[in-house]
Order: sequence, then C-alpha cells, then structure tokens
Amino acid sequence: MKLVVLGLSLSSSWGNGHATTYRALLKAFAARGHEVLFLERDVPWYAKQRDLADPDWCSLCFYADLDDLARFTPEIAEADAVIVGSYVPDGVAVAHFVQETAGLTAFYDIDTPVTLAKLARGDFEYLSPELVPSYDLYLSFTGGPTLARIEREYGSPAARALYCSVDADAYRPADVPKRWDLSYLGTYSPDRQPTLGRLLLEPARAHPHRRFVVAGPQYPGDIEWPDNVERIDHLPPSEHAAFYSASRWTLNVTRADMTAAGWSPSVRLFEAAACGTPIISDVWDGLDTLFEPGREIILAHRGGDVTAALDDADASALGKAARARALAAHTATHRAAELERHLLEAATLRRPADVEVA
Repeated sequence: MKLVVLGLSLSSSWGNGHATTYRALLKAFAARGHEVLFLERDVPWYAKQRDLADPDWCSLCFYADLDDLARFTPEIAEADAVIVGSYVPDGVAVAHFVQETAGLTAFYDIDTPVTLAKLARGDFEYLSPELVPSYDLYLSFTGGPTLARIEREYGSPAARALYCSVDADAYRPADVPKRWDLSYLGTYSPDRQPTLGRLLLEPARAHPHRRFVVAGPQYPGDIEWPDNVERIDHLPPSEHAAFYSASRWTLNVTRADMTAAGWSPSVRLFEAAACGTPIISDVWDGLDTLFEPGREIILAHRGGDVTAALDDADASALGKAARARALAAHTATHRAAELERHLLEAATLRRPADVEVA
C-alpha cells in the first residue's frame, strides 16, 4: 500500500504529541511492507527544533505553503490512501485539495474532543463540517460514544478509534537511578493546569522533602513553582525512557475536553507504561478499559490520593503490570494493524456493490 500522510509534524516533537504518535504508528505501518510519504508544512518553530530530519522507514518532505503543496499532486493522486491530520496548517484548504485529488481519504484526529468543541463554536481552524462526510474514514484519538456522534451529527461514513500507541523498542525500562518521587511530562495547556496544580503542585507544597519534576515547554513565566519542583523546558523523545525510569511515579493529566468525552488516552500514558513506571492518573470514562485501576494504574481525584500513592514504598508490581498491558495491547504494532484494517474496510465501502472485492 502507498500511503501519504499530511500531519502537523513528524520532524519535531517540540510542543506537540503528534510527532511521537506519527513516528510510532508509521514506523510500524512501514514494517508491515507499506510505503509511506509524510508531508509536513515547513514552519519556523518546528524547523528550529527538529529531532528527526531523515527517518529511514518513510519519506519525509516539507512544503512551504498551499501552492508548494501542489508539486506533490502526483504522489497524492497515485496513493492508495491519503490521511490528513488534525492541526495541519490551513487544514481546510489542504483537505479540499486532497479530496479533489486523491482516491481514498481519511482524517486522523489526534485531538477529537477539542476538534468537536471547535466545530460546535464555529471555529474551523483545520476542519469544517462539510468536509467530514467527504472523508471516507474518520480516525479518532477518542473512542467510546464519540464515534457514533461523529457519524450521527457530522455524517462521517465510518468513524473508527485509532488510539495513540507506543514504540516498544524506544520506550522500555532504563537502568538509571531514581531522581524524582513524581514526574509529569506535557506541554502547557491552560485547561490542564488546574489538575496539574491539584495533583502535583499541592502535594509538592505539602511534602517539601519529596522531589518532583515537570517537563515540557510553553509554561507561563508567572507560575509559582515550589522549590522542590524541578523544571525541564523541553525533553526530546530520545530522553523520555530515562526520564520515566528515573521517576518513582509519573502523573497523567488530561485536557478538559478530553476528560469530558472520555476514552481519550494520551500517548504519554502508553509510553510511561511501557517504561514500567507506575502511573497516577486523573479520572475519566473509559480509562478502565485500557488499564485496570488498582492493579495497573492508580486513579486520583485529589492531592491526598497522590500522597497516598507516594507513600507506597514499592509500587514496582503496578509498574510491571502496566508495562505488560501496554505491550499486550497498546504498541504501535497493534495500531498499525488496526490502521491497515480500517483503510481496507474503507476501500471496500467505496466500491460499488456490484464490484467484487478480491
């Protein structure tokens, strides 16, 4: 299969979770024998922070603007499938071009609840309502009831869950000393910050003898970090496994729209689990279908729940159970097989009823 993907970024993990999601998925998809071309808008903030310029498992090309994208018309027209991702710059115009040029088309929404909230308020930054029925397939970061809503309210012919995943070769336990009692890895988001404050900053203030760390860019300068909270502005993926392995516990915090929708696991959830790091997470519907609370993950409503977990002298059994679950169900190999099935299903649905499918 020849697959073309137009995504936010493959080359830079700075300030986004899309890059690591695409890297794991497309590397595994290529390993199944498929040919992948990734087209990325060349923007300065990613150009300055590239940590994957030349992947050996797919072709990565950059385009300057919509006019420049047109030079890839032959590749898009000849592809077996073309995927456009969420938050692609000028995504609506890109989608119109792709839908007019390509055969089978799909939208990969790595931000589904945020996207639907934007559509509801008339914000068509990268997707507009009339585009949804024209995509043969809507691949959603969010599962559960949201899939039926996308089909019912927006007319998608096929909405399917495609959760984030983990590259099991890159994310595994590392033999490093424990540096922190609790860590958090994530780009700043205003709607996540209250939960981060409740589940990490409050316990840090209450327990000055413990060590905490928050890694990720774009945090405002006016945040008052307790003295026992270390800050790391940007952590490249090559250092993620060591970061998680140096943490006695790590925290998973979900954006407000995704918490409300449920069934929206962050890529960081699977990456931390694959490293065998015990996870404390905020609470949302569907989480218990991914990891078993109390055995593979700890759920926290308030700071006291976090403190209780930190008081557990040895949580290694929980970390090992989470790693086993991640490797059994949430690797990029699993997701690549799911993507293949979804694309083949969509291709079958596009064919007239009287055409025999081989």
